[in-house]
Formats: sequence, structure tokens, C-alpha cells
Amino acid sequence: MSIEPSSLIERARVHAALGDPARLAIVDALTLGDASPGEIAHALDMPTNLVAHHVKVLTEAGLLVRTRSEGDRRRTYLRLRPETLATLGAPPLPGVGRVVFVCTHNSARSQLAAALWRHRTHGPAASAGTRPAARVHPRAIAVAHRHRLDLDPTGTAHVTDVVRDGDLVIAVCDNAHEDLTGPVRPRLHWSVPDPVRVDTDEAFEAAYTELAHRVERLAPAVTPAAGAHRA
Repeated sequence: MSIEPSSLIERARVHAALGDPARLAIVDALTLGDASPGEIAHALDMPTNLVAHHVKVLTEAGLLVRTRSEGDRRRTYLRLRPETLATLGAPPLPGVGRVVFVCTHNSARSQLAAALWRHRTHGPAASAGTRPAARVHPRAIAVAHRHRLDLDPTGTAHVTDVVRDGDLVIAVCDNAHEDLTGPVRPRLHWSVPDPVRVDTDEAFEAAYTELAHRVERLAPAVTPAAGAHRA
């Protein structure tokens, strides 16, 4: 059996990138959600110039990618590639009550994510918006129907009316992540592109698929808090 030299070189680059404790810490910080380099520096108490160096190495090794924020266009978010995630175990998140998914209008991504979570885990979930719309987007309802998800077409709400102590808050859009300041801060951020901007069935299906993959990865890591009720 022969092994391609290019494959060996690629694997060696990946192993070298993960051999540094600081870079491994960055990868661990991104296994369940996305973050900006500044957020990584704050979370790991690491100088920003050192974070930039390690991010460059991880990017060149093909382990992570950068995406531009849909909200603050100057901000960059880091996310691990799907093939990288497939080789990593997710860190545990104990003591979770509900999972609350937040986007700007509470009309598509957050609604689909909450429905996916309930379907996958049968655990408590809710959704909310920082500037909620009057109703759920018709294409989101159509996607939910195609995948047999339970979704209330009129059930939108503001984040301050939904989030409570003990919730695991997940911002599923860049705008919501950047808007949630003060007492309400997301513990996780999923930088999922806004399907409403494109407004096609394909865009909504792509958002559903990405959310489904992320829910599937998060679910085994979550341990419900004592007394948390199943839906």
C-alpha cells in the first residue's frame, strides 16, 4: 500500500498546528461556537498579537476559516471547518436549563434552531429576537414543514421577555450576537448566514442544514440542570 506524500505533508501540518497548547486551546474554544479573535483573546487571557499568530497557523493548516460579520462588517469571526469538528470531541456543558436561540427578528434561524433542538433532544427550548418581527417568515415555516418540525407561525417574542437565569443562550446570527450586551449575553455564537437576505428556498434550506449540524454537535455535550423539565 502506497501513501501519497502530499497526504503525509498535510497530516504533519495539522498535527504540528495542534501540538501547541495555545492553539489547542483556541480550537477547543471554537468547538461549539464561533468567536472573533478579540473574543478568543479575552476568553483565553491571551495577547491579541499572539492570537493572530496562532490563528494564522491554524488557518494555513486548514483547520479554521474566517467569515465577515453580517452586522458589523469590520468584525471577523473564526469557525472550525466541518472536517476539523468531526475529529474533535465537544467540551461538556453541565447544568443547562433551557436552550434559548436568538436572532434579530425571531422569524427564521432562531425559530428553526429551537424546533430542531426540541426534535433532537425532547428538551426545553425557546427562541427570541432582538427586534422581533410580527410573524415567522413563510419560507421558514415551509422548511419546518418539509422536515416535520413543529413551528408556531405567530410565536415571535423579544429576548427580554424570554431569557431567564439558567438558560443557555445561543445567538444564531451576527447582528444578535453583537446586539446582546448588558445583562443578556450569549454563551455561544453560531454565525449562520441570514436566509432572508437571499429569500430563496435554497437559502432557507442551507440555513436549516447548518443549524441541524450544529444542534447535532451540541446536543451530546449538554447536561440538563437538576429539575429541568423535558418538553
